[in-house]
Amino acid sequence: MKSLNRARTRACVLTSFTLAIGAFCGTASAQSSVTLYGVVDNAFAYVSDQRGHSNIYMSQGNLQASKFGFVGAEDLGGGTKAIFRLESGFNSLTGAQASAGTIFNRQAYMGLSNDRYGTLTLGRQYTPYFSMVGALGPTGVLTGATGAHPGDVDALDTTLRFNNAVTYASPVIAGFAFSAQYALGGVPGSIASGSNFSAALRYDYKPVSVAAGYIKLKDIATSPALGSFAINSPVNSGYASAQSAQLIAAAARYTYNDLMLGINYSNVQYAPGSRSLFADEAVFNSYGAIATYRFTPAVNVAAGYSYTRASKANGIADPAQYHQVSFEETYSVSARTTFYALQAYQHASGKSLVAAGGVVIADAVAVVGDSQNASPSAGPSQFVAMVGVRHAF
Repeated sequence: MKSLNRARTRACVLTSFTLAIGAFCGTASAQSSVTLYGVVDNAFAYVSDQRGHSNIYMSQGNLQASKFGFVGAEDLGGGTKAIFRLESGFNSLTGAQASAGTIFNRQAYMGLSNDRYGTLTLGRQYTPYFSMVGALGPTGVLTGATGAHPGDVDALDTTLRFNNAVTYASPVIAGFAFSAQYALGGVPGSIASGSNFSAALRYDYKPVSVAAGYIKLKDIATSPALGSFAINSPVNSGYASAQSAQLIAAAARYTYNDLMLGINYSNVQYAPGSRSLFADEAVFNSYGAIATYRFTPAVNVAAGYSYTRASKANGIADPAQYHQVSFEETYSVSARTTFYALQAYQHASGKSLVAAGGVVIADAVAVVGDSQNASPSAGPSQFVAMVGVRHAF
């Protein structure tokens, strides 16, 4: 009898956890839920040139970032729900946090959702620019590790999040959806100082999807609202002292049976301020094309090409240019487990402004996707290949 009671108790606790954190066994409401989810992603990687040397090593978070999280909702009636999400990134090779000192570094927000009026959320969040445009861009089908535009200069991968953000997302109306986000800088006496803004619009009609988005970042070096923004590769490290940045992007896809074709464009502008280490506005334009084909429900292949060019500014007459081709092959052995292979090649030319004890003009070097930001090539070319497995739970 004691064994039976213990078994019943264990079953009761497990049921309670899946329904709602803190719910009492036998009284948990079916209208409330908390779900634990996550991804573990590890691979073997080969890079032809990392700071002058080839390398074979283990890499993680390539097809998808290794992470875990909790998402929950409580039905308040009348089509309204209270919602929350807590999501943490981690290194699945070492167990370390992705961001030291920030356990829920990826997302941490709560809010209200209504089927008719839309969703309002508060906290650390991705931007509408990423959620709507990034979903249709290169990293949506070519992982950011090898498919993001060089160094993820346009933040179409997951390198941009806002702290202290208020986000509104509309319901889908006649195929259109809109979202806007404002992140408070929290500077006494000036509501605009350190604040950030993002907005995006998406339209879906049968086989066609189109999206456009905008971001305005202020006080990049000091803003408490800017949770994360990558200026850590030779592509754009020379502009880390920018007073502000503006990002504009658009993407479109067309799907016909098992074939998908897409195009994308982005424009990134770094504006100097009184304390900036560069004098002229710098602009990066990126153009891309992507395609996927599903051979079977389990086998999918993808390919992409992108061209990124910097503007003539800050004493650079021969601005940096980057050509990149990327490929991805996946085999899903189940709904949760996928084996994958990634390949990408990038060639750089021209000059770029880089951080080196200040800022200096140097030869542009290749930086495939955003997986090589900390280990760029020492020369104009870089090839990356990865073979791995991703498991979702």
